[in-house]
Amino acid sequence: MSPKLLLFSPTGLALAGLALALAGCAQRDASVAPAPQVVATNAVGAAGIAGLNWADPRDNFVDDALVLSGLAAGDSYATVQTKADRILSGFQSATGANTVRLPINPTTASGTTWTSYTGAIDKALSKGLKVIICCWEGNSSRNGLVDDTSQFYVMWQTVVNTYGGNANVYFEVFNEPHGYSQADLGSLYATWLATFPNVPRGRVLLDGTGYAQNITGIGADSRFSNCLLSIHLYDFFYGNPTTTAASWEKAFANNLGSYASRAVLTEWGAFMTTGVNYNEAIANDVKKSYVLGITNYCRQAGIASVYWPGLRTGDQYSLLQFDGTTTTVTNASGLGRVRFAWGVGAGGTDVFYPSAYYRLINRNSGQVVDVNNASTASAAPVIQYYQNGGNNQQWQLAATSGGYYTLTNRNSNQVLDVNGASTANAAPIIQYPSNNGPNQQWLLAANTDGYYTLTNRNSGQVLDVNGASTAAATGLIQYPANNGTNQQWLIWQQ
Repeated sequence: MSPKLLLFSPTGLALAGLALALAGCAQRDASVAPAPQVVATNAVGAAGIAGLNWADPRDNFVDDALVLSGLAAGDSYATVQTKADRILSGFQSATGANTVRLPINPTTASGTTWTSYTGAIDKALSKGLKVIICCWEGNSSRNGLVDDTSQFYVMWQTVVNTYGGNANVYFEVFNEPHGYSQADLGSLYATWLATFPNVPRGRVLLDGTGYAQNITGIGADSRFSNCLLSIHLYDFFYGNPTTTAASWEKAFANNLGSYASRAVLTEWGAFMTTGVNYNEAIANDVKKSYVLGITNYCRQAGIASVYWPGLRTGDQYSLLQFDGTTTTVTNASGLGRVRFAWGVGAGGTDVFYPSAYYRLINRNSGQVVDVNNASTASAAPVIQYYQNGGNNQQWQLAATSGGYYTLTNRNSNQVLDVNGASTANAAPIIQYPSNNGPNQQWLLAANTDGYYTLTNRNSGQVLDVNGASTAAATGLIQYPANNGTNQQWLIWQQ
């Protein structure tokens, strides 16, 4: 999907009270691309999918045969195989993707065109990639409905006959079915499943309602309980997009409902070729907050994802470029976030930006470090509480020395402090005016999952949720390190 093609604000999706900010950043991405690392075929999320979209330069909405970026109309099967080998090798070596999502339409699935097109699918499969084949409607309609039902089923019969027996091929019935009511969409899916009873349901993807942005209705339909659910989320779906990562995480969660374990985020994307650097403070930037929020939630909730687009000629969102021989990454920081969503790497979370505000999310409870009742009083207790976006849940990190940091509350301008500079087990955590004391300094050390322990410089004990409680408003204490999840924290930008 091209962002310029969708200009609307879906009912019920707008994030009320959040101001629209201009996307983009003039600073050129100076980050270093991570070393290629193949994502395991049993990676994070449904079916272990960690993928990229390979798209027609025309955005896949075409009335004639699809021609993927880097290929040419009229290419033979052998030529497609040769070109696809270069492109897909680039996908794998540059990003570590284990899946490619490809479009299909009735014209493409017929005659010699289909024979040639299978060259790309076959090459992907031969390289160990999973392949998602998804039906797109034509450009002349663009109404979110199947263009011709008879041709639709002839197309799918051809595809299923060829690849139904291949365990690495997945079938996404219809892309962005925004022309259907939920009931009619359910009927379409039920008919498709009845028509192809031998296709394993775990290899069928059903797009959510609207522009695939909500899967709760289809997910709740018992007829589809064994199918995967395809969801899309772009910042331009919203009339008033937010500028905090936490709010994007919330929007994503709302559209997933309780179906994260079956969900595949088959489209999400943002500027990659414009020089935006996703490894810096969000600073009220829509695109940065969106990219961080979406990838945060994929990582934390274990949601499979497929970036749009991995390769699409002329698209500012394209993660890769291909010059006919070589595949290159357009944005190293963007690639880091794509891989972070797949469960690989730190995605910039291992660097703290002095101007940014952070949440500390407890691994055990999912709640955040909070100054009780948003108090601005000295010695006010620090607790865990549900995320609500309050300034009393946001902290600015400032390096001192030796890897230690002070954490200053956005609401009170006071710092995270061990009461009375105590070295006793279970001493309470409070906020207090900064005095440079060692009891106000914390060593941040990440484990392999990206969770941090915060060790107090004065006592050598760590930030802990008392009693490993999951109850809201439980007080925070210091306690000897024991590797408990109540002592582990995500430190993510707000």
